Amino acid sequence: MIKCSTSLWSADLANLASEMRRVEPFSERFHIDVADGHYVPNLLFFPDQVKALRPHSRLPFEVHLMTTDPQAWIGPFVEAGADIILFCLDSAKNPGEVLRSIRKQGKQAGVSLLITESLELLAPYWEQIDVLTIVGTAMGIKGASMDAGVPDKLRRARELISERGLDIVVEADGGIRRETVPLMAAAGVDYIVPGSLMFKEEPAAMRQWLSSLET
Repeated sequence: MIKCSTSLWSADLANLASEMRRVEPFSERFHIDVADGHYVPNLLFFPDQVKALRPHSRLPFEVHLMTTDPQAWIGPFVEAGADIILFCLDSAKNPGEVLRSIRKQGKQAGVSLLITESLELLAPYWEQIDVLTIVGTAMGIKGASMDAGVPDKLRRARELISERGLDIVVEADGGIRRETVPLMAAAGVDYIVPGSLMFKEEPAAMRQWLSSLET
């Protein structure tokens, strides 16, 4: 079953608590993009904000660090209530150290790969990864179309994980649309990161449609 890590970036940011309650029954977790204005030219979500949101949902919080120094943000977001921490592979000087730091805190650790990055870059880190996020658009850009290479990349990720006998969640983030999700489903994706697909549609109807892709 394809699951949803619903992106709060696409919610009504002035009414986040009520928006979370509205879509919570149709989500498995919430995806929270963190941008520092350096790695990407956006400013999004910060630890105190995440801490304030934590009491409003029982679902896991998946924090996606789009920052120049992911190591520095692990502690603050763990304290704020993060359950899963993802970081951009190319943002870390030592990705293995960042993965170990996240897991040492008792949290699930993951990496996101840019459109231009190959799965082969993960060779030294497979054993330390809990979540692999395949990014389908330019990083930090909302509303862009999915890169055509994403389904093949998802399929290849599933193959590599299976060959190694690992239990890694494969997630697709970016370009999540009615016309692209079926391609992701066919490629074996575990999670999608819906934004407008969840918040701009009727969530119950959207989840019913998503379930129909698996029949």
